[in-house]
Formats: sequence, structure tokens, C-alpha cells
Amino acid sequence: MDMAAFNEHVIERFRANRGTGTIDDRIDAGKLLLLTHTGARSGKRRTTPLMFLRLKGRLCVIASANGAPRHPDWYHNLVADPAVTVEIGDEEFPATAVVPTGRERDELFEEAVRQHPFFAEHQSRAGRTIPVVELRRADA
Repeated sequence: MDMAAFNEHVIERFRANRGTGTIDDRIDAGKLLLLTHTGARSGKRRTTPLMFLRLKGRLCVIASANGAPRHPDWYHNLVADPAVTVEIGDEEFPATAVVPTGRERDELFEEAVRQHPFFAEHQSRAGRTIPVVELRRADA
């Protein structure tokens, strides 16, 4: 199964189970959110399943791409258009993607590594600074 088909499967199972349980006995849906964003070049709305973290009380995703040398496509889309929709559990809400920089980013990334040490390995492989993206509720 290619990545696009896998993501579609995850999205379908996430929505069917309202963000609870497991997806194919491997993925804990409670650790995922669905992020709907607008393609920077295409202008098409796209939905991407992502692991989320609560960092210093903020809802965040990490643009590690498993330590790839390039930022993931969804990250470029958020930079171009930060208005997104978040589905987490059985809740859906509009949000704004904010990319912290400097010390703020570093502190959030350090917290991400404390929670999930594999992010340190991703950073060591990436050859780039891995962005942290905060998803701020727009309806709060």
C-alpha cells in the first residue's frame, strides 16, 4: 500500500471510530489528529493524519518527516496558508498554524524529545531544523 492509500485508510478508520481505539491494531487513534490544510500550489484541501503532542499546554505537531532532509509537504502548505481544520477525537474545529522560532521552538522541541525520544534521532538525521507547529483554536 502506498503512502497516499495508507493515509486514506487511516483517515477513514479515524473518522469511523470518532478518533478512538486502534487503526489496524497498530496505530493508537487517540494519539492522532487529522489536519485539513490547503495545498500551496494546487489550492486543494488536503487531510493528513498526524501524531500530536501537548507541549507546555499547546496542541502541537512536529514536522520531522521521520528525519527526512526535506520538510513534509503539509508543513509547506501551513506556511503558505495557516488556516486549518483539526479533527481530534470526536471534535472538529478551525485553527491557525503557528510556527514558533528561536528559543520558543527549541524549548517546545526539547519537550517533544522528553515525551518521545525518537524525535532526537529524527533531528540528528534530518540535516535541518525540524519545525514545531502549534495549532491554535480559532473558535476559542
